Amino acid sequence: MMRTGAVSAVKTSAKLGRGRWPAVIAALVMLILYAVAWPTLQLTHDVPAPLMPLVAGFAVFPFVLVLSRPALGWAVTALAALVIPLVFDRIGYYTYPWQVVHILVILSLVLAVAVLEEIRVVLVVWIATVLLFFLYMPGDDGWGWTVGLTALIVFGLLVRWLVISRRQLAKEEEVSELERARRAVLEEKARIARDLHDIVAHHMSMVVVQAQSAPYRLTDVSDDVRAEFDSLGATARDALNEVRSLLGVLRSDGYTPENEPQPGIERIGELIAASQRAGVRVTANITGDPVGVSDGVGLAVYRILQESLTNSARHAPGAAVDVRIEFGLGTIEMDVNNGRGTESAPAIVPSDRGGGSGIRGMGERATAVGGRLVAHPRPDGGFEVHAVLPTVVAV
Repeated sequence: MMRTGAVSAVKTSAKLGRGRWPAVIAALVMLILYAVAWPTLQLTHDVPAPLMPLVAGFAVFPFVLVLSRPALGWAVTALAALVIPLVFDRIGYYTYPWQVVHILVILSLVLAVAVLEEIRVVLVVWIATVLLFFLYMPGDDGWGWTVGLTALIVFGLLVRWLVISRRQLAKEEEVSELERARRAVLEEKARIARDLHDIVAHHMSMVVVQAQSAPYRLTDVSDDVRAEFDSLGATARDALNEVRSLLGVLRSDGYTPENEPQPGIERIGELIAASQRAGVRVTANITGDPVGVSDGVGLAVYRILQESLTNSARHAPGAAVDVRIEFGLGTIEMDVNNGRGTESAPAIVPSDRGGGSGIRGMGERATAVGGRLVAHPRPDGGFEVHAVLPTVVAV
């Protein structure tokens, strides 16, 4: 953590140093301090007039580095603080070793070092400055300055860590926002893939079933017509496999209930009738009152039934399918059972490229509305789908 803060401080220092207006302001303040230090130097130290601008500049000019390279600025002004009391005598009534302006420059650079430089540099500057003040300040003032300098360093470190923590928080919020956007995209892709699977796969499967069962359902079918039906079924299967391969790319584990208008329980009759027209022997027993069923649950019921009928037609062609839906008080119970497929129509072998997402999609839909779903083979070779859903989406 300390190393991370040091790196962040170095980057902050470089950024501030490259800024135009901060550098202009630092230079302007430095000129004001120099304008004060030069004429007042004769009041504090015995310095020859020709050397006064040089001595004042030696003490004050390092302030211009306060935002870009404060450690270097501190080193120069600290060297001036070390040399000036040794070379030039003080005026009799003046007890401090440096001008007040010089002291302000030292304190400003110490604070900048605490905020912007690495921790080990801050430690060196603190120790060196404390020793400098402790040795040169008159009487017992060195102890007071030691406490004051320590408090200044602590304050600078607090400011530094506050800035770093706010910057890290802003970065984490940005990452979280990007993650939320990424998840939203994945969830939208999952929704699109699920709807395409439920709609396209269902109707394409009906086309395949009709094409392959037509020679067995219709009488006096010539060989040419039979070949045409076989070609149609093969083409539809290839198209279905390509669609499932594409959906495998779109799918993800995210799922959000759809808000757009979608089919619901009012279209269950149409779904069963469409399957019957396609040659699936479906019998339906729907009981209870569907009043109060939410749109999300109605969509889940429709899609689960649609996928169940599609799977029955694809994997057990010619088998009877029994659909039972009971709208109870607060719950909806649904069973879809089919027997073993007959041998009069060739079985459609499912493609592995689709990823087998149909049953998993049904389970996800049931879970999304607060229900549960079980799908498993029956002992007689058939298949059963059993779902229990609430009438409204569970919160």
